Amino acid sequence: MKGKKIKAIILIIIITASLLFLFYNLSFQNDTRELRAVVKKVDDSEISGSGVQKFGRQIVRVEIKEGKYKGKIINASNHLIGNLGWDYRFNEGDEILVAISETENNEIRAAVALDVYRQGWILILIALFIILLILYARYIGLKALFSFIGSIFVIWKILIPGLLKGLDPLIFTSFVLLILSALILFSIAGFTKKGFASFFGTSSSLLITIALTIFFGNKLALDGMSSPYVGEMMAAGYFNLNIREIFYAAVVIGASGAAMDIAMDMATTIKELKEQRPDMEMKDLIKSGFNVGSDVIGTMTTTLLLAYAGGYLTLIMAFMTRTATLRRIFNLRIIVSEILRTLVGSIGLIIVAPITTIFAAWLYSKKFKLEKNKD
Repeated sequence: MKGKKIKAIILIIIITASLLFLFYNLSFQNDTRELRAVVKKVDDSEISGSGVQKFGRQIVRVEIKEGKYKGKIINASNHLIGNLGWDYRFNEGDEILVAISETENNEIRAAVALDVYRQGWILILIALFIILLILYARYIGLKALFSFIGSIFVIWKILIPGLLKGLDPLIFTSFVLLILSALILFSIAGFTKKGFASFFGTSSSLLITIALTIFFGNKLALDGMSSPYVGEMMAAGYFNLNIREIFYAAVVIGASGAAMDIAMDMATTIKELKEQRPDMEMKDLIKSGFNVGSDVIGTMTTTLLLAYAGGYLTLIMAFMTRTATLRRIFNLRIIVSEILRTLVGSIGLIIVAPITTIFAAWLYSKKFKLEKNKD
């Protein structure tokens, strides 16, 4: 038993190290134009502005810490535009990321200070996530890790490029979400009754969520322009994008993750009930599933509210400082957009539980099998 634990720990270490090494090399090592550096001296003489908003250029003298310029000390420019979300003023000793431009003779032409170097701590956080996931969930944790990495790949390499190319946001996003749902649910549950029940519930909830988003989004006259960083996309030249439908797609994406969670919970509940009580009929399975589902939904809807409230906490605080009336708040586009996001997501959760419960109860009441081994 002790030997098995040691082997399991070694396996976790190997898997974690391999994933981090692959992530680091694929993402960062091939780009020699952006290098890690340490700030040796700062010059704020060209910065102006009042209060917290500053404009101008901060000159930072940095020592390059990697690549072919390792050890070289150069000046880098840090441009401040008065946007607190983008600007960062560096101090001596900061470890930062510097963008290098070269001459034809492979010498440094200019350097721009981008931001604080955070990559090392991100890798530590990723390692902690992987270790805890595998330690607790073991084989299921490995499958969850596979679906997690696969989801990142699909979003980064398929969904985002497709949206930027101008593909229909709702149709394309729905297609991608169906692929993601299949990837996540079947990798965890396998091609079993539980897997098919959770996928059916998630897909049904997705379709209903899309319909609700379109209907109420149009009735509330939401155009998506209050979404973060829309201005930056426009400034980059993406005028052909349908911002309204991209906002609708974002609402649907936000709701789909929680719907998958509920669908898997309900399918697992029906599976466990049937295994413990093989004599239970379909109506009894549905009744027990509904009892469990009501408790799950009761907490999950609040969880969804807290998740969205946490993401827009500073926005809520800003309106509180202005002593805005409730009538004004409930008619502001940016606030109504988040109300739509929260309520549509919650409705999707409420719908997915009974749909999955009924379908799973029907599947487990039948004699056919969807896999070689008993589910």
